[in-house]
Amino acid sequence: MAAKKMTFEQQIARLEEIVSALEQGDVQLADSLSLFEEGTKLIAACTKQLDQAEQQVVKLMKGPDGAPVRQPFETAEET
Repeated sequence: MAAKKMTFEQQIARLEEIVSALEQGDVQLADSLSLFEEGTKLIAACTKQLDQAEQQVVKLMKGPDGAPVRQPFETAEET
């Protein structure tokens, strides 16, 4: 599957499938290498999407002077 045609959630699900298959250890070497390559491409695509999302959040959280204000995200445990 091409990473560009998948949503972020689909990419994560595919990564989980790949990790599971590799952890089982019953995949042939050539197939393992192919899965590993696919996984690294998916990781790169997910990382890029997360970086873009972070930049969008920073833009939305600009201070009064227009400069980005970095604030930590609150987790459910902190509230």
